Amino acid sequence: MASSEKPPVAFQHPGLCHPTIYLLRKMRSDVCSLLESYVEKQGLDANFNLDSIDGVPVADAESWGELSDAERLGDNLKTYWAFQVLLDEILEEQRSNLTPTDVAFHESIQSVILQVSALAYQLEELMVVLKHKVPAKELESTKGSNGKGLFEKKVRGMKVLQELAQWTVRSIRDLHQVSKSLQTDNIPCESRQLTQEK
Repeated sequence: MASSEKPPVAFQHPGLCHPTIYLLRKMRSDVCSLLESYVEKQGLDANFNLDSIDGVPVADAESWGELSDAERLGDNLKTYWAFQVLLDEILEEQRSNLTPTDVAFHESIQSVILQVSALAYQLEELMVVLKHKVPAKELESTKGSNGKGLFEKKVRGMKVLQELAQWTVRSIRDLHQVSKSLQTDNIPCESRQLTQEK
């Protein structure tokens, strides 16, 4: 008699993380190009030390290898929600006083914002499919550049783009790790029964 149990998620969706990884690779390329353009248009030095600028998610993680799949995906999702807000603020600053007439540049920022939004949606859907608890969405505007001069706004924007580029690298690693654990954890039913009977 055929079992009525549904096959594990990994067998239902063997390439579950592939579309998100593809989007991340495309986004990394676009963010790196945008960062290069940003530095040039703002008249900044690409080697400027940005360590003193806070309020931007940093990709480095202590004990990265010990994170669970749910923690990896949740951290990524919350991070890209935060980048949506930060990029919206950068775009607003560019339009209002930094590069008000450079429509093509504004469109390139908007393109990255749309990719970040799509990525957040895909991550949220991935968590739902894998039955992980989706974190609460807190999209509070940081307004971290309010009251600051033009130079500080320019430098903060560079920090946001640099960290976003770093996060795409970490996210690809995270999703490869999730894919690996799905393949390892979801053993076919026959193998699982044999293991239990031993």
